[in-house]
Amino acid sequence: MSCGGSTDPVLQSELAAIAVPGVLIGHRLIASGDELALLPEEAEAFTRSIDKVRRASGAARIVARSLLAQLGHPGCPVPRTRAGPPAWPAGVIGSLAHDSAVAVAAVARQGAVGALGIDVEPAEALPPELLDMVTTPQERGSVAADPYQGRLLFVAKEAVYKAVYPLDRTFLEHHEVEVSLADRTARLRNSRVVELRFCVSTHLVALAFIRARA
Repeated sequence: MSCGGSTDPVLQSELAAIAVPGVLIGHRLIASGDELALLPEEAEAFTRSIDKVRRASGAARIVARSLLAQLGHPGCPVPRTRAGPPAWPAGVIGSLAHDSAVAVAAVARQGAVGALGIDVEPAEALPPELLDMVTTPQERGSVAADPYQGRLLFVAKEAVYKAVYPLDRTFLEHHEVEVSLADRTARLRNSRVVELRFCVSTHLVALAFIRARA
């Protein structure tokens, strides 16, 4: 879904393809001036951040506010909590992410899904020296399934962490999350299973979610 400003039509189409019922996803190409989109409640957390971080954070919130308006929360601030994750309006869950060029957001009404996380990375191979740090031995055995040599696994694990942190409130090392690209699932050390959807386009985007209980 386009969220105003500059977007990538190819990425936009791919994001629409990974959306699941009840979840809204959008993106924006980060541009000069996006840092000015930070509302006072949001800007306080970024006063010591460098310009490019404030710019990317502003871009992500432009996307988020566009999506939130569709859920009945126009102009709603999305401040960062002390723990790091964004604070969403009552009745909403969501996730923000950005790399150096693109900001993405996913939101849903509480009850549409049980948990939600999103992450984005450049469509580039993971540096070889990071592969052992990010992947488990079993994942390294199947890394050939990842055309970006571990980067897709990395973006999936980041999305999973964002999805489950509000539920478990625990920090996860990369080796504590086992991703199966073939099954589109991730299994955590506590046996929690998270579903995944991937976008392999001009950027790599992973959407992690837990289905709502019936």
